Amino acid sequence: MVQTVLIYSMGEVIGDGLIKLPFIAGLRAAFPEARISWCAAKGETVYAGPLKSVVAGYVDEVILEGPNGAGALDGLLWSRPFSGRRFDLVIDTQENLRRSGVARRGASGRFVSAARQARRKDWPVAVTERLARLLDLATDGQGAPKPLALNNTDALKAAEALLPAGPTYVGLAPGAGGQDKRWPLENYLELARRIIANGWTPVFLFGPDEAEDAAIAAREVPEGLQPERNRIDGFTGVKGPLLVIALAGRLAAGVANDAGPGHMLAAGGAPLLSLQQDRRKSVKFRPAAQRLEMLVAEDYGSGMSALPVDAAWDALKTLVSGAS
Repeated sequence: MVQTVLIYSMGEVIGDGLIKLPFIAGLRAAFPEARISWCAAKGETVYAGPLKSVVAGYVDEVILEGPNGAGALDGLLWSRPFSGRRFDLVIDTQENLRRSGVARRGASGRFVSAARQARRKDWPVAVTERLARLLDLATDGQGAPKPLALNNTDALKAAEALLPAGPTYVGLAPGAGGQDKRWPLENYLELARRIIANGWTPVFLFGPDEAEDAAIAAREVPEGLQPERNRIDGFTGVKGPLLVIALAGRLAAGVANDAGPGHMLAAGGAPLLSLQQDRRKSVKFRPAAQRLEMLVAEDYGSGMSALPVDAAWDALKTLVSGAS
């Protein structure tokens, strides 16, 4: 019986952390009673910071300190990775063979290694599929990524207060870290108008640095909701990724660029229309949504503006209707 699990990585910034959330949910479902430890060998992970409240109940412990494989000498015999602790199951998610040897020293039972799997010709390109493969191997085919069911009661109450039952909500996340990855805001506004004309309710999800775009959306589409702004729900301490993931569970579908909000919507279980810039990245960094439609601007021309609103609307209708 697996009572202790170690997940080994080099660390996670926000994008990495978000894309791994369905893997973490699937891991907890496969080992509901196990103590799950997460080692970020380079000493930093968002699971100890911005996403700590998101993974509460899924990850029991984050290991950040010690000679855990990041250093060139950490593999020497006298080093003590993980403070000498051993685990029933170790899943090594990184692909460096030397570091994998350090991770292996923490296993008293099963050891599953991405570094070894990466040498196989059938190793997937997509990060989400690689994580799914590791989970499948670790559970003898019984485990698979799942939407994250939040354990934070306030987050669930906040989402219910902000998006009460009744309307068909469709999330729109126009932001992205780089301007070249953004579908034009006016296209999102046109999509919102079509959503309203179809009897649904658009829900705009803007980040803290997108106040100007949020103001434009409020002026141009006043019927659209912006649940993160001017809040009176009584749970204003719930914000950022935690709130977006909670809201995702109340959406019939979401639309997002190749950016963090898309992965948040996927992690929360929303059917997702992902708008991608180029084909190569769309394969490798595909969101882990259980139901996913993906459009790639490169297929239509040059730049995100080449992606037509009509194509996005057709894909969105497919998602909301539940058609395959």
